[in-house]
Amino acid sequence: MPTPGPGNDGLRPGLSADQVTPGFLGFAMTAFMVIAVVLLMVSMTRRIRRVRYRAQFSTSEQDSQAVSGNRVVTGASEPPISGAVPHGGS
Repeated sequence: MPTPGPGNDGLRPGLSADQVTPGFLGFAMTAFMVIAVVLLMVSMTRRIRRVRYRAQFSTSEQDSQAVSGNRVVTGASEPPISGAVPHGGS
């Protein structure tokens, strides 16, 4: 095995450093990462829309019940106590 030196970059004879590319494996890994990020972004967008829709639906449902005189009591509708730590989580 040739030893590294001032004129030897560890490349095959006849190759220069600007002619070396990552090849198919580098392309495949980059393509995989791009596809994975795009799929994660699409999934995240769907989940955010779903949460917003549910919050909007819940708010409109509570408003309609308040107008009709019915009151729904849930633990989530009460304001949190300042300084309180929720149970069951860490």
